[in-house]
Amino acid sequence: MVIHMNQENEKEKLSGRETVEICCRTMKLMWENFPRNIVSSILYNMMKALTPYIPLYFSAQLLNELAGARRQEILTKWVLLLLILTFISGLVTHLLHSWETVHRHISYWEHQSQFYSRKLLEADFDKIDDAVTLDKLTQIENNQTFMGYGINQFMIHLEKITVAFFQVLGGILLSVSLFTLPLAEQYRRNMKLNMVFVGIAALIVGTVFLPALLGRVERSHIFEWADHGVKLNRVFFAYGFDLYQNKSNALDMRIYRQDLFGDNVLGRNCRDSITSMEAILNKGIRGFCQAGSAMSSYLMMGFIYLYVCLKAWFGAFGIGSVTQYVGAVNSMAKGLAELFKTAAQVRTNAVFLKKIFEFLDIPNEMYQGTLTVEKRSDRDYEVEFRDVSFRYPNASEYALRHVNMKFKVGERLAVVGRNGSGKTTFIKLLCRLYDPTEGQILLNGIDIRKYDYQEYLSIFSVVFQDFQLLAMPVGQNVAAGTSYDAVRVEDCLRKAGLGDWLERQEAGLDTFLYRDGMEARFHIDKAVQGGVEVSGGEEQKIALARSMYRDAPFIILDEPTAALDPVSEYEVYTHFNDIMTDCTAIYISHRLASCRFCDEIAVFHQGSVIEQGSHEELLGRGGQYSELWYAQAEYYK
Repeated sequence: MVIHMNQENEKEKLSGRETVEICCRTMKLMWENFPRNIVSSILYNMMKALTPYIPLYFSAQLLNELAGARRQEILTKWVLLLLILTFISGLVTHLLHSWETVHRHISYWEHQSQFYSRKLLEADFDKIDDAVTLDKLTQIENNQTFMGYGINQFMIHLEKITVAFFQVLGGILLSVSLFTLPLAEQYRRNMKLNMVFVGIAALIVGTVFLPALLGRVERSHIFEWADHGVKLNRVFFAYGFDLYQNKSNALDMRIYRQDLFGDNVLGRNCRDSITSMEAILNKGIRGFCQAGSAMSSYLMMGFIYLYVCLKAWFGAFGIGSVTQYVGAVNSMAKGLAELFKTAAQVRTNAVFLKKIFEFLDIPNEMYQGTLTVEKRSDRDYEVEFRDVSFRYPNASEYALRHVNMKFKVGERLAVVGRNGSGKTTFIKLLCRLYDPTEGQILLNGIDIRKYDYQEYLSIFSVVFQDFQLLAMPVGQNVAAGTSYDAVRVEDCLRKAGLGDWLERQEAGLDTFLYRDGMEARFHIDKAVQGGVEVSGGEEQKIALARSMYRDAPFIILDEPTAALDPVSEYEVYTHFNDIMTDCTAIYISHRLASCRFCDEIAVFHQGSVIEQGSHEELLGRGGQYSELWYAQAEYYK
């Protein structure tokens, strides 16, 4: 397995040019979204690198003066300059650090949601609905969580490179004279002595490059753990966090002792894997590289001391300059070592950045349209399916075949059929989450593909079977936004059957939903802290209120009363028929009793509409609808 992954990852290694291109693109992405983060990071790390050189330089001048003429005015000048510049640099560094910290945390949390969420919202729905696409996103997130690679690692590398670059620059400025100042007159022509200095300088250069070379060998093992890490991370979060901490699992955990199952899975997949990983990381060639890299820094320091002290011994400069040169050369050498080491890390991280851009570059092929959807005051809209067929991407069989149907504003259409008959596909096509493989869907006689995509979506209000409410105030949930018309929200909640529930809440529309949402933890209003738990039926009523608040000409309800008792279900449908007089309502339901409220019923079977008519008409035909109706009626005898 390791051999196979090594072969695969050899293909993933990037050339220097590809690495530079990907890093430049990442920098552009971060600059476009978080320019203050980039500026604050560079300025702070520049000051962080240069500030230590101030006391280093002035201390050397003071020591040289104390070891020499000891002139009071010169000593006073150096002390004042040291104090002033140290104070200014310390103050500026502190302010920049505070600025950089704020923007670093902001960019971290925002880019986590922005880059990927924005792509998920903008991409064609068929791409997002594809398991391959979601798997790419999962790999990106797990690479970042488990291995630490991705955009966050890029920002860490930017900080390291900035510090290292200015360390090198400052070190060069303070140590250039170390190599140019000649020895005392009597030693200048000593070839053996000069060769010794050349040899020591070569050893310093060698210890600078050694960590980078060892680091390259060390990081060659990273790729073979990437795929393994993704799997391990999934197991850890699924069985280490979600299984135990998700309250919806609590009942099954107690009845079926799923904690034992979780412990077993964690034991086999996590503890053993982590143990074996630690062994591999800390033994063999990688452990040797880590030890060698650490040792090289000590060797480098020793060679620097030797070079500087020998040159001072042979009269090139005074004793005070020793501290300056040792500190400057050491800092410069460490900066160079860090530059080379980070460059290797950047090349490794670029492979994972490439995966991010592969996800972000998934092409959008669906035509977005340009026509404006007419906002009719009379809401006179007509939708027609004209010989529509559809086949999901990479599927061999059609999900819908030759569907022909018309419905107008004010009508109530029920869509029924067995599981897998094409009901949900029909709704996805109507909302233009997918485009037909064959045929056309028309809105007022115009192909819906010609309409502006976002405008077309705005004429639909949908309660999906797996709808989502958020851990935020109920008023914002209904309005799907932070600002809303409170009177309208309350009216919609009452029409959905939640008037009594709302009156029992002390905070009213500010009542926070749920107790375990991340949003609730950061909410500062004591009146809504903690949140309230709502039942499945109450959740459905809130979702129904949200669909009414949108006030769209088309309302689609996918199993809208599945969690309601029969009395509540009757009330909901009665209210909808009374309220939505100028809307087209489309119901998908397995409870055929709800179909009696509808003007038209379409029966789907194996992707085709096999029956269409009113409740009484379809019962009289004795077809599949009649069969389904009487099969359910048997349970109520």
